[in-house]
Amino acid sequence: MKKIGFIGAGNMATAIISGLISQSSDNAAQINVFDTDSQKRDAAAQLGVNVCTSGCDTVINSDIVVLAVKPQNYAEVLEEIKPCVNESKTFVSIAAGISISYVQKALCCQCPVMRVMPNTPLLLKKGATALCPSKNLSDEDNRIIFDMFSKSGVCEYIEEEHMNEIISVNGSSPAYIYLFAKAMADYAESKGIAYDKALNLVCASFEGAAAMLMQSGDSADELIKKVSSKGGTTIAALERLEKHGFYNAVQDAMEACTKRAEELGK
Repeated sequence: MKKIGFIGAGNMATAIISGLISQSSDNAAQINVFDTDSQKRDAAAQLGVNVCTSGCDTVINSDIVVLAVKPQNYAEVLEEIKPCVNESKTFVSIAAGISISYVQKALCCQCPVMRVMPNTPLLLKKGATALCPSKNLSDEDNRIIFDMFSKSGVCEYIEEEHMNEIISVNGSSPAYIYLFAKAMADYAESKGIAYDKALNLVCASFEGAAAMLMQSGDSADELIKKVSSKGGTTIAALERLEKHGFYNAVQDAMEACTKRAEELGK
């Protein structure tokens, strides 16, 4: 296994690291981690990985470096590690809006980069991850990085021109679903139904609906029709959602997500 470094040891980095270690406990010795937060460094040490003294130390001792920091901190981190970078190092960017060219220009190096947009269900090995490799990324590193995420969920390659847009599809979308679930469970509770029981049924309905979309062979429109009897309860609910502009509101929210990603990358 190549040595893999992580600059940043938050929830997403920890999920990826845990996935690597779950593949083989021997992998821990090949993983380097640095975070400015001492508590996160201590937590990383508990996983059995190597804790580095700085971002540069991580880069020097790693073949592939995952930049697991917030978009707002990228400029600072890349400036710090720039003196330690050369074209033998491969970088993985998992921040919203940060392009391949942004990383290369900031590092003043045409190093290989994999741009990745994962999501938080990766923590439960139920992730949905979009990936886009730079043209100079080797097949070996491409495979290693793909496996890094595919062991914890579904992965799809996406053209970079759509990587800001895909954030609204998989990166941010769990939050929309949580909000929808909360609204449903809160309604049930307001009618005297126990919240935990309602949420259990809501989550099972989401899981079942997702399975139907993936496995039934029917389109979303066809599945909606199969649930909706003329003059029935589902039609009444769908008509009210339409009245409140539910479909357009979702698309407008996704557009706002994309625009914010574009702003973060500037």
